Amino acid sequence: MFKNYAKLEYFNIPLQQKSQLHKSGFVNIIGRPNVGKSTLMNTLVGEHMSIITNKPQTTRHRIMGIVNGEDHQVVFSDTPGIVRDPIYKMHESMNKFVWSTFEDADVMIFMTEPGEKYEDDDPIIGRLNRVEVPLFLVVNKTDSMEQIEVMRWIQWWNDKVKFTETIPISALKKDNTEKLFQLILDNLDEGPAYYPKDQLTDRSERFFVSEIIREKILIHYREEIPYSCEVAIEFYQEDKDITRISASIFVMRKTQKYIVIGKGGSAIKRLGTEARKDIEKFLGRKVFLELLVKIKDNWRDDDNMLKKFGYSE
Repeated sequence: MFKNYAKLEYFNIPLQQKSQLHKSGFVNIIGRPNVGKSTLMNTLVGEHMSIITNKPQTTRHRIMGIVNGEDHQVVFSDTPGIVRDPIYKMHESMNKFVWSTFEDADVMIFMTEPGEKYEDDDPIIGRLNRVEVPLFLVVNKTDSMEQIEVMRWIQWWNDKVKFTETIPISALKKDNTEKLFQLILDNLDEGPAYYPKDQLTDRSERFFVSEIIREKILIHYREEIPYSCEVAIEFYQEDKDITRISASIFVMRKTQKYIVIGKGGSAIKRLGTEARKDIEKFLGRKVFLELLVKIKDNWRDDDNMLKKFGYSE
């Protein structure tokens, strides 16, 4: 696993035997958009908890994924990418999700990738230096970089912040992710199970249904459309043989509504078909899905709409 680093001393992290104690805690993953936070959590949890695309701001909420074992319960948090210059109240809410992780973490993971630029006075550096729990530097996507470049980047970060552990990984290829998980367990204290052992997340089925629909929007639409859209589940009913769902896709302008619907309804039909199939896989039962497109000007700065979408209480 991660053979290119076999000669580097602190990459040779031995896998230790399991403790007989029950360990538990909250492990929060932060970093900028598109560094692989969602891919990492999905890999560690072993489930498709967070949607993944190559577009920034794919993750908009704090999403928990729970890993249970006989002697441990690890509660991971995937967070939105840090928005450096928030434009909308939505961006401010997304950043609040990130900053909230500093308050309840038992282990904090800061995730970056080689070549990602940070200024010496970036606020995140100051926040990381005030972290009092074990702090990991996880450098992702190192499988595609020269070893010397990875080492330079790791050295730059360790000169700025005192990390408890530093580990290079490829979240997509699962390189070093087992070692990362073992390091997390090693740094957690003895504690109880905070959630039932059969629970995988703190989010509802309705939330994940809306995320599946939004994932399809991110995949199939270009330019500003994915960032102008949000999904709300308006109706959710489980009948004997089928789950009936009605969802509204909110856009900001009439032109965007036309694009989402497509000529003769072709685009919204494709979106609905693909979303329904993935929702059926997720729920394990037949689904009737109705999609409506609604216009709400400037919803990203509307407090009531942000509350409806779960960005504020």
